[in-house]
Amino acid sequence: MTIIYNGELEKFAKENRKKGVLSEVILWHQLKSKQLLGYKFTKQKPIMNYIVDFYCPKLKLVIEIDGSSHTDLDKDVLRDNNLNELGIKVLRFLDKDVRYNLDAVRNRIIEVLEELGSVATKE
Repeated sequence: MTIIYNGELEKFAKENRKKGVLSEVILWHQLKSKQLLGYKFTKQKPIMNYIVDFYCPKLKLVIEIDGSSHTDLDKDVLRDNNLNELGIKVLRFLDKDVRYNLDAVRNRIIEVLEELGSVATKE
């Protein structure tokens, strides 16, 4: 299925890239330059009517960081379901986990990359 790109969100995505919440900056240092198993990630990627924190196009994987002000779980469920319908897997982490338990977050991402990578290889 084709990933829908909403070009109107690009301006907001660029602004978000410049701002950089601390946990996003920390995680981006782990994801950029194909550091995790050689997979390329982009940050603040517009998909549909959303801007996702990080996206791996090869594996159709979105990584989201939920901060302390993040309270609208119903919107998250709808967003995740809409992305899932496009064949995109969404992996969520709490802001505090990225800040204080980065090794566990990194290990979980590697597990998912290996899982999705092995499925993609078989197809």
